[in-house]
Amino acid sequence: MTTPESHNLFSLRGRTIVVTGGSGLFGFPICEALANAGATVIIASRNVDQNRGSVERLRKLGGDAHAEVLDLSREESIHEFHTAVTTKFGCIHVLVNNAVLRTTKDFWTSTPSQWDESLRANITGMHVLTRAFAGEMSKQKSGNIINISSIYGVVGPRFEIYEGTPVMCAPDYSFHRGGIIAYTRYLATLLAPNIRVNCLTLGGLKNDTEDPQFVQRYGRQCPMGRKAECEDVKGPIVFLASDASRYMTGHNLVVDGGWTAW
Repeated sequence: MTTPESHNLFSLRGRTIVVTGGSGLFGFPICEALANAGATVIIASRNVDQNRGSVERLRKLGGDAHAEVLDLSREESIHEFHTAVTTKFGCIHVLVNNAVLRTTKDFWTSTPSQWDESLRANITGMHVLTRAFAGEMSKQKSGNIINISSIYGVVGPRFEIYEGTPVMCAPDYSFHRGGIIAYTRYLATLLAPNIRVNCLTLGGLKNDTEDPQFVQRYGRQCPMGRKAECEDVKGPIVFLASDASRYMTGHNLVVDGGWTAW
């Protein structure tokens, strides 16, 4: 039986959490889980209308959610976002770096400008944003940063599952997803003991618009026989954001149905 004490370890009541890319495929279930656990969730992305729609959905479910515009490819936007959040909410408790800008195609056809655009948002922009909020967390001597990565930051792609489908695996994606795992360890040792920094590495998430052939191939390559569902993401993110993981930092929590166990 779960005792009240252990149950409360997963409560996020009284905590303010920023989720970048919070209206996206992974972002919304992350926001939903955090809001359900009691957090005030700030959804950040470039798409204003999509942001507002996500906030409305969460509020209908009883969550405390707010929308703010953020373009990680523009340093000015990052500073404006940081100022807006700190002015309205004060210092946040948790930052979830989830946003991913996809600009390139395959290894052979991607252009240098596409590569530069990808790194400007997915590496440089994420770093500038993290540094801004980490500065505030350092002053209050408390904080939690969670970086979202992918199985392709841990292992190489299985290119055979993409053949003959419209789905692609771009080279920059593996580059910055692997980089964010290393960056997690760097920040964890730099910002300890007051700020925890962990990474949540996820397998592919099921969605209704995917190519059926790709989904079948993916399932055959995964020990659990399927892609992740939204509910599979929620428990791990609440765990990392809450006091249930209070002695964890510098860790890469892999939730992938066994994909990287081969």
